[in-house]
Amino acid sequence: MNGVIQLEKDNGKPRYSRKVGRMGNSLGVSLPKRLAETLNVIQGDEIEFVENKHGEIIVRKIHQPKLPENVRMEVLEAFYDIFEEDEDILNDLRDR
Repeated sequence: MNGVIQLEKDNGKPRYSRKVGRMGNSLGVSLPKRLAETLNVIQGDEIEFVENKHGEIIVRKIHQPKLPENVRMEVLEAFYDIFEEDEDILNDLRDR
């Protein structure tokens, strides 16, 4: 199972155990294939970790919006960066 330890089922759902490893200056774990399939994630996708009120961590895929074919994400990111850097200037112009 490629280093994945499948534990007993919890409420009918499989449980897995993974060791935390070093990834550069950070720590990380890999997703078991079955969990990646369940989350419908592939390399390059983003996932988020949310802590609930019980201290449990929920893992879910971040769904990126579909852009029209003629719109590139890097252009939108550049616009966002400009607006963020010049927010005070833009607010001053708005308030005039």
